[in-house]
Amino acid sequence: MSRMNGYEAVVDALLKEKVKYFFGLPGNPRAVYEQLYDAPEIKPILVRHECSGVLMAMAYARVSGETGVCYAPPGPGVANLVPGFLEAYYTCTPLVAPCPYIDLKNDGKAALQECDQLGMFEPVTKWTARVPLPERVPWYMRRAFYLARNGKPGPVFLEIPYNVGFGEAEMPEYIPPKHVRMRGDPEQIRAAVDLILRSERPVSIAGGGTVLSGAQRELVQFAELVGIPVMTTPRGRGSIPEEHPLAIGQVGIYRTKIGKQIQSECDLLITVGSRNEEIESAAWTHKPQDAKFIQIDIDPFEIGRNWIPDVAIAGDAKLVLNDLIDALSSRVKKKTPEEMPRIRALVNAKEEYETEVENECRAHTVPIKTKQVMRELTRVFGRDTILCNENGMQDLWSYYFPYYKVLSGGDAFAPGNQTLMGMAVAGAIGAKLAAPHKKVVCTTGDGAFQMFMKEMPTAVQYHAPVTWVVLNNYSLGWPKFYQKVLGERYIATDFTVQPDFAKVAEANRCFGQHVERPQDVEPALKTALKKNSEGVPAVVDFVIDPWDCPEGFKDFFRALRGIEI
Repeated sequence: MSRMNGYEAVVDALLKEKVKYFFGLPGNPRAVYEQLYDAPEIKPILVRHECSGVLMAMAYARVSGETGVCYAPPGPGVANLVPGFLEAYYTCTPLVAPCPYIDLKNDGKAALQECDQLGMFEPVTKWTARVPLPERVPWYMRRAFYLARNGKPGPVFLEIPYNVGFGEAEMPEYIPPKHVRMRGDPEQIRAAVDLILRSERPVSIAGGGTVLSGAQRELVQFAELVGIPVMTTPRGRGSIPEEHPLAIGQVGIYRTKIGKQIQSECDLLITVGSRNEEIESAAWTHKPQDAKFIQIDIDPFEIGRNWIPDVAIAGDAKLVLNDLIDALSSRVKKKTPEEMPRIRALVNAKEEYETEVENECRAHTVPIKTKQVMRELTRVFGRDTILCNENGMQDLWSYYFPYYKVLSGGDAFAPGNQTLMGMAVAGAIGAKLAAPHKKVVCTTGDGAFQMFMKEMPTAVQYHAPVTWVVLNNYSLGWPKFYQKVLGERYIATDFTVQPDFAKVAEANRCFGQHVERPQDVEPALKTALKKNSEGVPAVVDFVIDPWDCPEGFKDFFRALRGIEI
């Protein structure tokens, strides 16, 4: 045991957890930040808005596989964390936020920034707690990191009042918690294997839990062993390289015709670490009625929440897939794609579709088609590029394989079911800090970009050269498209006054370019990539066709909203 104050104990825990980055901004600098001054192993990242700190910590956690840490001062500062925590909660992202509060001797007296912080965070966290005594800080910090990482991961909020943080005590030694994994029920594993071997047209869907478990290698091995085509959710993207013969793109609103065909014909659907949410399942309509269903999820709460499984396995994706591989290996002989007629047909269909997409994107028209930008983006940035994407009508094109391809495992950071605007804009910086050796590109609409473009100088300050590809339709594209199909009743969706993004980029010491001609798309992206290699963040502002949208997006309106396009 050693004597220290509560905030020193917080930093001691962060050091022993080997935390590298502390995303946030200080209020009272004596709380945590003064203690960080003597902990050079931890680099504080000064953000321009508290919510940005959450989003950067989320991307950092996703790319690094570690727990992200963020911070804000009491009251409105902490309140600004809530939207990010809402997104982190629904994407099961491991975060810890050890934040201060007023001295409790003034509780109830209308002290400066007094408010119900715990009440704000309880609905959007895995655990929210107030530390009652200085000597309890190590216990609460250990519990926070344990809960954030284990079981279904998620964000944790700790409130540390000033009297606790500044109070001194003999502190128990901080011991980092272990990462605990859970296997699936052996009986259910056997039942799943029997079902797989009886099926003729199985399809697997990899959700975000596959990535959180670090099960990318096992997913590919499992798919190859039996010849199972793999689709992903946006958060599961990167669990299989999209150039793999068995990769067929994403699910739900993000399906292209290859995925649509394969999924609609399947006789067995296997989901791994996915909640099968509304957008990812087209309101739960994309499982063929007669298809059997195997559901694998770490959280028993999610089992049978939507589709009722024939076989349910509650367990860690990595361990469950390993058990399935072991059980299948003794009963099947692995075949090459050439030895499996279904997979040969799939590979041929993908090649034909690839040619179709290539020809489609070769037609240079004005205004620029977003799909052309996505195709060139894959070609120019290539392998080892982390894609951070928003979820507006135009940036949807970045979800559609093979318009954009995630070529390396784990190289994707997408929003979850809450689709917080600006998440990827700020998050791209956290992704770059997590993987400085990789390229990072963010695809964003002009609406989402304006929410968090304030973080451009943060990227410069902390040497995080990323490229923001702004798909500019001078409006909020998704709601405006809705207005169009409802009779062109437009209101409050057009930006008739908008910043010059290229000039704003230059004002923030970034590279900026405005692009209106199709022939300039490739050169602009190459210049941005070159600037990134020189350590300079880049913004490329593409003026795009506001009404060109993917077929899956149109299907969304037809099926989920009952509107004919």
